[in-house]
Amino acid sequence: QVQLVESGGGLVQAGGSLRLSCAASGRTFSRYAMGWFRQAPGKEREFVACISRNGISTYYADSVKGRFTISKDNAKFYLQMNSLKPEDTAVYYCAAGTACTPSGGYDYWGQGTQVTVSS
Repeated sequence: QVQLVESGGGLVQAGGSLRLSCAASGRTFSRYAMGWFRQAPGKEREFVACISRNGISTYYADSVKGRFTISKDNAKFYLQMNSLKPEDTAVYYCAAGTACTPSGGYDYWGQGTQVTVSS
């Protein structure tokens, strides 16, 4: 079983920056495509960004394009968030799947980390 653990969430002011990290066991980052999702109270889970197994291809939701950057190394999977807005407030989840897609195909999920952006 693949275990994913997110960290780096917290409270920031609008316009600020925050970096989320996702740690995993074994060679997870080489075997799976990785994605970030988020869910705000009363709303459905929303795709944020993903990266392919080889790390070459990335895909971003229109709502975060130009502000967020996804990356990975041998140890962790990251989401760099800049120019944060109050509407970015949500629980952010790390996920592992078969391909970098905006929906479906993610088999493993972390427990989530809270991001709160104040106005």
